[in-house]
Amino acid sequence: MDKFKLMEEHNYEQLCFFQDKGTGLKAITCIHNTVLGPSLGGTRFWNYATEDEAVVDVLRLARGMTYKSALAGLPLGGGKSVIIGDPYELRKDPIKREAFWRAFGRYIEGLSGRYITAEDVGTHTQDMVYVNMETNHVVGLPGRSGDPSPFTALGTYKSMLACAKHVYGDADLKGKTVAVQGVGNVGYYLCELLHKDGANIIISDVNEERIKQCVDEFGVEVVGINDIYSVDCDIYAPCALGATINDDTIPALKCRIVCGGANNQLKVAKVHGKALQDRKIIYAPDFLTNAGGVINVSYELAEGGYNQEASLRDIDRIYHRMLDILRISEETGQLTFETADQMAEERIAAVRDIKSILTRR
Repeated sequence: MDKFKLMEEHNYEQLCFFQDKGTGLKAITCIHNTVLGPSLGGTRFWNYATEDEAVVDVLRLARGMTYKSALAGLPLGGGKSVIIGDPYELRKDPIKREAFWRAFGRYIEGLSGRYITAEDVGTHTQDMVYVNMETNHVVGLPGRSGDPSPFTALGTYKSMLACAKHVYGDADLKGKTVAVQGVGNVGYYLCELLHKDGANIIISDVNEERIKQCVDEFGVEVVGINDIYSVDCDIYAPCALGATINDDTIPALKCRIVCGGANNQLKVAKVHGKALQDRKIIYAPDFLTNAGGVINVSYELAEGGYNQEASLRDIDRIYHRMLDILRISEETGQLTFETADQMAEERIAAVRDIKSILTRR
């Protein structure tokens, strides 16, 4: 794999590899863009099949964070970390767990604030507490903004309301059927919000314990992990890993809207975004839909400290931004993610121009 060629494709700034033999830490951090501010993005802990698979994932995720923060109006750039391994196995050994995450924290400290980390798939608030013992460049800590998952779910819910308004003329999910693929942290909290709204919920997941919890608490219907794509529903909500919108799944979809909390839902953005459009399925760009988490943790960095009330006001704005994107996309014929990309890129370019003028002075 030609890593420099991959970085040049979307103008990545930095790709760092970290290892600690004593704890078994194998981590990769990618900084995509720091024009708007220091890069911020969570750390994903996953059993990647190969190192190349991990590299591709961290590159895609870091770029998504740049667009996510830009579109949300945050003074932050985009970055991400991935760790290769089994997070559940690590949690069985409390001593090794602390040493592992503190080693990771030391490496993050070495980036001198160009990258700020947080939780993501496979990581936990307590992991970030250990990271914080070695660096202040971490958010999502208990006693501050905490777990970002409920806020990611809230932003996803606001996006669904906007999509329902655009498609059905009413921002109401009561009686609508939503198929939630993956009921981990974000998917679970999304089900909670949908249940309160009176939606009919269909779920799939590999975690039997979490499935039972959702059945007991929300009365959801359960289908197999490969059957979720073809259920009759109004909204399909990918809330697990990325690239589930692809050549195999798009023909099976029986929905009007795709709107979920996962990152990088389109396997090949242009190809699969167009395939959805051709089938008259509305796609809610994921980096706006799931921006609630980064909006919330960003308030830990604000002057005066964390302010949940202000964070919730910003998350509410996702609804109106999504409506704007859907309207512009319909008027111009652009794919929805292209409209969102353009909005984010215009903001980055404007700030880059201002910095250039100030530098010349």
